[in-house]
Amino acid sequence: MKKNQEDKYQKRKLLSNYFSVILINLAVVFLTGFFALVLFNSNKLANYFKENLALTIYFKDNSKPIEIEQIKKTIQLKKTTKEIKFISKDEAAKIYANEIGEDFMEFLGYNPLLSSLDIYFKADYVKPEIIEEMSNSLKKYTFIDEVQYDQPLLNLLEENINKIKFWMSISGLILIIIAFILINSSIRLSIYSKRFSIKTMQMVGATKWFIKKPIIFQYLKLSFISSCLGILLLIFFMQKIDGNFKELNLINDLPYVSVILATVFFLGLIMTFFCSFYGIKKFLNLTTDEIY
Repeated sequence: MKKNQEDKYQKRKLLSNYFSVILINLAVVFLTGFFALVLFNSNKLANYFKENLALTIYFKDNSKPIEIEQIKKTIQLKKTTKEIKFISKDEAAKIYANEIGEDFMEFLGYNPLLSSLDIYFKADYVKPEIIEEMSNSLKKYTFIDEVQYDQPLLNLLEENINKIKFWMSISGLILIIIAFILINSSIRLSIYSKRFSIKTMQMVGATKWFIKKPIIFQYLKLSFISSCLGILLLIFFMQKIDGNFKELNLINDLPYVSVILATVFFLGLIMTFFCSFYGIKKFLNLTTDEIY
């Protein structure tokens, strides 16, 4: 009777240890995956802001159409250019009239606005030195009245994006270290409850690999289950966020998201393998007295 109670207690304890392993692995996979997706999307968001920063050319009223067309083609062919938008004097007047809610030309009697060309750059080329160089080269044309861009905003973007990337990379490294420690601790604690069984098998002549294999396989199964649950929970959570904040598009880039999810999934399995392998090795190397 007493032995049955002890067996039931040991089984409950073992199930509790297994449950804690699954729970910790699930949390690690979910948090690591979520952090990786935030890091990926923060880079995408930074690129979005960069590619919406325009350098605007204002043409003089006496500019010839052929001159404007020539410079449009020249800029369009540059590797730095993502997109250009030409706005004529008349289009600029209509846009401004819509913004202020009245026809200002009736009051002034003429259109004071100039034709303009907005240049949008590819994210990799949105750097202060590159845009400053282009701005200076464009000012040399006699038919260009002015070249403008938001230099303070550009400098602020460049400075803050680099800071965010640096601190997020540091945070990611810390998170992976914490994840490894958590998985390692949970597996070692679980193996600790089996230390007498492990030592008994070793004393009756079982080889180290014979003892290791089923235990490692057991923890890999637990890791597989927890990783699958973590990935499903992560996808569900991302869909909920995308539903409420459509502009974020967390799972819009399916190839990149798939790579992130697969990486996180296998990271959990790899961590589990090494933690269980070295956890068992420690107890196999202990003497009988040290077990107690």
